[in-house]
Amino acid sequence: MKTILLGVSVLLLAACGTTKSQRGLSGASIGAGVGLLGGPGGVLVGAAVGGSVGYLTDKDDLYLGEPIWE
Repeated sequence: MKTILLGVSVLLLAACGTTKSQRGLSGASIGAGVGLLGGPGGVLVGAAVGGSVGYLTDKDDLYLGEPIWE
């Protein structure tokens, strides 16, 4: 179980972006994934909250470096 949680954590941190749209999309994806634990309603709420937070934050609020795809 710890291995699965570690793998999920690594994937979630790798999904961060540098532009507002990248952060919004990755936030919605992460939120939907976490919301999946709560069922279908959780997916919608998680995607909405994650996308909003991702879009509204500045890249300097939490900067983990350049994305691996750039």
